[in-house]
Amino acid sequence: MRLNLMRCGAGEPLVLVHGIGHRWQAWTPVLDRLAAHHDVIAIDLPGFGESPVPPGGMPRGMAATVAMMAEYFAAEGLDRPHVAGYSLGGAIALELAVAGQVRSATAFSPAGFFTEAERRRTLATLSLMRASRFLPAPLIRQSMRIAAFRAYCYAPLLAHPRRLDYQRAVEDALAFRRARGFRPVARSSRGYRFAGTPSVPVTVAWGAKDRILPPHQAERARRLLPEARHVTLPDCGHVPMTDDPDLVADLILQTTRSAASMPGNQR
Repeated sequence: MRLNLMRCGAGEPLVLVHGIGHRWQAWTPVLDRLAAHHDVIAIDLPGFGESPVPPGGMPRGMAATVAMMAEYFAAEGLDRPHVAGYSLGGAIALELAVAGQVRSATAFSPAGFFTEAERRRTLATLSLMRASRFLPAPLIRQSMRIAAFRAYCYAPLLAHPRRLDYQRAVEDALAFRRARGFRPVARSSRGYRFAGTPSVPVTVAWGAKDRILPPHQAERARRLLPEARHVTLPDCGHVPMTDDPDLVADLILQTTRSAASMPGNQR
């Protein structure tokens, strides 16, 4: 399986996993901080960004996605890397922790703690956002030059959408419309709920201003993951790397450091 990625830094490997419809560049605001401590591998999931749909089609469901990630780790020689993700990527990070495939997991607003009605509302919001990205590309590029328009388009994802620069706004919009994995992943989310028990350090962080997966879902995460560290991210939305990159990087690094004292985690 071929995945597009960006790799930088040195140290224990840390894999970064984006949310549905996004791409590895979502992590750009925190890459330098993380790369000072880790060999950082920010991936485009299959069917998103520049990663193609696998020859056999998209993984069907979370179990298949976790198996695919485990195969990818093995193929790349990544022996139980640390992992961090948000939204879909947060759910994948937690499931990898349950499967024993990682040394630590940091999940920002992870999917899997919603009700069925909440899942449908989330996908309806994201589908509407994606539909708006099918305007002619020249019109998107022209409109995104207007800061107020950029803020309107990205307000569901960010507490501070004006911090997203023009180039990123345009490229994210075009990547969203090209995301061939969006519909298959959305369909396969039907019935998914997180229900596992990780045996490695886990941090679950939720943006206090998350409009995609509202922060009340964090209470379900607290009940289902009583041993995890739970953090509220003040003044952050669904994609907190843009809203508060220093806080996000600090939480990931605190989680990876906590894994060093765990039995079997010494290299």
